[in-house]
Amino acid sequence: MQNKKKSTIIKDAIALFAITLVAAVALGFVYEITKDPIAEAEAKAKAKAYSMVFADAKLVDDKNEDVNAKVDSSKEFLTSQGFTSSTINEVCIAKDEAGNALGFVMTLTSSAGYGGDIKFTMGVKADGTLTSIEIISMNETSGLGAKANDDSFKGQYSDKNVDSFKVIKSAESKTGDDQINAISGATITSSAVTGTVNAGLAFANDLLENGVGGVTHE
Repeated sequence: MQNKKKSTIIKDAIALFAITLVAAVALGFVYEITKDPIAEAEAKAKAKAYSMVFADAKLVDDKNEDVNAKVDSSKEFLTSQGFTSSTINEVCIAKDEAGNALGFVMTLTSSAGYGGDIKFTMGVKADGTLTSIEIISMNETSGLGAKANDDSFKGQYSDKNVDSFKVIKSAESKTGDDQINAISGATITSSAVTGTVNAGLAFANDLLENGVGGVTHE
């Protein structure tokens, strides 16, 4: 009886192992098939967003060693400034047709969204003006946090030259360019985006003040 029980357990274990192995192989196969299209789609979305946030730029230089070195060490800088939920993914130099530097285009991620990561792009001119932001990806609640991609919300950041922004209640009237009306019912999303925009501004202004990449504050 005991031998029969042991045999059954062994068979069940082998069957479970086989099922797990097949599932793992299948998942790996699906990942291999989908990873390139997903990466390509995100790259296209990022390129489109860059052109939207810095319309004056005809060229985007993502190969500058000095800028990339700063990005590699950006987490330490952001942490020192209190931006613990923000990541600088990429910073490129926006240039005109003649190759003159106009400012920066950036990809950033906030990990403080209600539904997880919020990735977006933003442009910063050489005089420190934030051109605009464009959402690349997010998982915020439809009808609430997802409204972060509406012009009525993201348009509030456009063409503003401020050191940082602060979120106010959606019903409050603005008294300055640095104020952002929260999305009604989605203060977490509003604060997540605004906090990372502020992180991007702090980082871009540090680059400008130090003339990194040949882009200096006008």
